[in-house]
Amino acid sequence: MSTTVRPQSDAPGMHPEAHAVELDHATAAALRLWVIMSRAHTAVAAHAAADVQRHGLTLAEFGIVEALYHRGPMLLGEVQKRILVSSGGITFLVDRLAAKGLVERRSCETDRRARYAALTPKGTALVAEIFPSHAAVVKQAMEGISPEEQERVADQLRDMGRRAAGLPLAD
Repeated sequence: MSTTVRPQSDAPGMHPEAHAVELDHATAAALRLWVIMSRAHTAVAAHAAADVQRHGLTLAEFGIVEALYHRGPMLLGEVQKRILVSSGGITFLVDRLAAKGLVERRSCETDRRARYAALTPKGTALVAEIFPSHAAVVKQAMEGISPEEQERVADQLRDMGRRAAGLPLAD
Protein backbone atom coordinates (compact mmCIF):
# COMPACT_ATOMS: atom_id res chain seq x y z
CA MET A 1 0.00 0.00 0.00
CA SER A 2 1.35 3.42 -0.86
CA THR A 3 0.48 6.89 0.27
CA THR A 4 0.80 9.99 -1.83
CA VAL A 5 2.00 12.98 0.10
CA ARG A 6 0.56 15.93 -1.76
CA PRO A 7 1.13 19.57 -1.04
CA GLN A 8 -2.04 21.54 -0.68
CA SER A 9 -1.88 23.99 -3.55
CA ASP A 10 -4.45 26.22 -1.87
CA ALA A 11 -2.60 26.24 1.46
CA PRO A 12 -1.21 29.65 2.48
CA GLY A 13 2.36 30.06 1.34
CA MET A 14 2.29 26.92 -0.85
CA HIS A 15 4.19 27.40 -4.07
CA PRO A 16 2.57 26.13 -7.29
CA GLU A 17 5.77 24.24 -8.11
CA ALA A 18 5.52 22.03 -5.01
CA HIS A 19 5.69 18.29 -5.78
CA ALA A 20 3.69 15.28 -4.66
CA VAL A 21 5.72 12.30 -3.47
CA GLU A 22 4.70 8.65 -3.59
CA LEU A 23 5.62 6.89 -0.31
CA ASP A 24 4.83 3.49 1.14
CA HIS A 25 2.64 3.56 4.25
CA ALA A 26 5.48 2.76 6.69
CA THR A 27 7.67 5.58 5.32
CA ALA A 28 4.81 8.09 5.39
CA ALA A 29 3.97 7.07 8.98
CA ALA A 30 7.63 7.37 10.06
CA LEU A 31 7.99 10.82 8.51
CA ARG A 32 4.73 11.99 10.10
CA LEU A 33 5.84 10.71 13.53
CA TRP A 34 9.25 12.41 13.13
CA VAL A 35 7.63 15.78 12.41
CA ILE A 36 5.11 15.42 15.25
CA MET A 37 7.81 14.35 17.75
CA SER A 38 10.00 17.28 16.71
CA ARG A 39 7.16 19.77 17.08
CA ALA A 40 6.12 18.31 20.45
CA HIS A 41 9.71 18.44 21.70
CA THR A 42 10.07 22.04 20.57
CA ALA A 43 6.83 23.05 22.29
CA VAL A 44 7.62 21.35 25.61
CA ALA A 45 11.27 22.46 25.55
CA ALA A 46 10.15 26.08 25.10
CA HIS A 47 8.29 25.88 28.43
CA ALA A 48 11.20 24.18 30.18
CA ALA A 49 13.72 26.69 28.76
CA ALA A 50 11.58 29.69 29.72
CA ASP A 51 11.27 28.35 33.26
CA VAL A 52 15.01 27.89 33.86
CA GLN A 53 15.83 31.14 32.07
CA ARG A 54 14.05 32.96 34.93
CA HIS A 55 16.91 31.72 37.10
CA GLY A 56 19.68 32.77 34.70
CA LEU A 57 20.28 29.30 33.27
CA THR A 58 20.05 27.74 29.84
CA LEU A 59 18.32 24.39 29.47
CA ALA A 60 21.72 22.67 29.00
CA GLU A 61 23.12 24.35 32.13
CA PHE A 62 20.06 23.28 34.09
CA GLY A 63 20.50 19.74 32.75
CA ILE A 64 24.00 19.67 34.23
CA VAL A 65 23.10 21.03 37.67
CA GLU A 66 19.98 18.86 37.84
CA ALA A 67 22.00 15.73 36.97
CA LEU A 68 24.65 16.59 39.57
CA TYR A 69 21.94 17.27 42.16
CA HIS A 70 20.26 13.90 41.65
CA ARG A 71 23.36 11.76 40.94
CA GLY A 72 26.15 13.51 42.83
CA PRO A 73 29.59 14.39 41.44
CA MET A 74 30.25 12.88 38.01
CA LEU A 75 33.14 12.69 35.59
CA LEU A 76 32.78 15.32 32.87
CA GLY A 77 32.44 12.54 30.28
CA GLU A 78 29.50 11.06 32.21
CA VAL A 79 27.81 14.45 32.38
CA GLN A 80 28.41 14.92 28.65
CA LYS A 81 26.71 11.61 27.81
CA ARG A 82 23.83 12.30 30.18
CA ILE A 83 22.93 15.68 28.68
CA LEU A 84 24.01 14.93 25.09
CA VAL A 85 26.50 17.69 24.31
CA SER A 86 29.93 17.55 22.71
CA SER A 87 33.10 17.29 24.80
CA GLY A 88 33.91 20.91 23.96
CA GLY A 89 30.34 21.88 24.84
CA ILE A 90 30.50 20.28 28.28
CA THR A 91 33.75 22.11 29.04
CA PHE A 92 32.19 25.42 28.00
CA LEU A 93 29.01 24.80 30.02
CA VAL A 94 30.86 23.69 33.16
CA ASP A 95 33.11 26.77 32.84
CA ARG A 96 30.01 28.99 32.73
CA LEU A 97 28.45 27.23 35.72
CA ALA A 98 31.73 27.51 37.65
CA ALA A 99 31.85 31.25 36.87
CA LYS A 100 28.33 31.52 38.34
CA GLY A 101 29.53 29.72 41.46
CA LEU A 102 27.19 26.75 40.94
CA VAL A 103 29.64 24.00 39.95
CA GLU A 104 33.24 23.18 40.79
CA ARG A 105 35.76 20.87 39.20
CA ARG A 106 37.41 18.22 41.32
CA SER A 107 40.42 16.06 40.56
CA CYS A 108 40.09 12.32 40.18
CA GLU A 109 42.35 10.50 42.65
CA THR A 110 42.84 7.49 40.36
CA ASP A 111 43.31 9.28 37.01
CA ARG A 112 45.04 12.65 36.95
CA ARG A 113 43.59 13.40 33.49
CA ALA A 114 39.97 12.94 34.61
CA ARG A 115 37.97 15.70 36.26
CA TYR A 116 34.76 15.56 38.23
CA ALA A 117 32.01 18.14 38.19
CA ALA A 118 30.25 18.72 41.50
CA LEU A 119 27.69 21.18 42.77
CA THR A 120 28.81 23.89 45.13
CA PRO A 121 26.61 24.66 48.14
CA LYS A 122 25.18 27.57 46.11
CA GLY A 123 24.38 25.20 43.21
CA THR A 124 22.76 22.68 45.54
CA ALA A 125 20.60 25.39 47.10
CA LEU A 126 19.55 26.71 43.68
CA VAL A 127 18.46 23.32 42.35
CA ALA A 128 16.67 22.48 45.60
CA GLU A 129 14.78 25.76 45.26
CA ILE A 130 13.84 25.63 41.59
CA PHE A 131 13.46 21.91 40.80
CA PRO A 132 9.94 21.46 42.23
CA SER A 133 8.48 24.34 40.22
CA HIS A 134 10.43 23.27 37.12
CA ALA A 135 9.02 19.77 37.40
CA ALA A 136 5.52 21.28 37.66
CA VAL A 137 6.10 23.34 34.49
CA VAL A 138 7.17 20.23 32.56
CA LYS A 139 4.23 18.24 33.97
CA GLN A 140 1.83 20.94 32.84
CA ALA A 141 3.37 21.08 29.36
CA MET A 142 2.93 17.29 29.06
CA GLU A 143 -0.69 17.17 30.22
CA GLY A 144 -1.92 16.61 26.67
CA ILE A 145 -1.75 12.90 27.46
CA SER A 146 -2.40 11.02 30.70
CA PRO A 147 0.43 9.88 32.98
CA GLU A 148 -0.30 6.28 31.94
CA GLU A 149 -0.03 7.21 28.26
CA GLN A 150 3.17 9.13 29.02
CA GLU A 151 4.70 5.99 30.53
CA ARG A 152 3.67 3.89 27.51
CA VAL A 153 4.96 6.46 25.02
CA ALA A 154 8.21 6.85 26.98
CA ASP A 155 8.79 3.08 26.79
CA GLN A 156 8.06 3.07 23.05
CA LEU A 157 10.33 6.05 22.37
CA ARG A 158 13.12 4.50 24.44
CA ASP A 159 12.84 1.29 22.40
CA MET A 160 12.78 3.25 19.14
CA GLY A 161 15.80 5.31 20.22
CA ARG A 162 17.80 2.22 21.17
CA ARG A 163 17.00 0.63 17.82
CA ALA A 164 17.99 3.79 15.94
CA ALA A 165 21.21 4.10 17.98
CA GLY A 166 22.19 0.61 16.84
CA LEU A 167 21.81 1.36 13.14
CA PRO A 168 24.80 2.51 11.08
CA LEU A 169 24.72 6.20 10.11
CA ALA A 170 24.27 7.15 6.47
CA ASP A 171 27.47 8.13 4.70
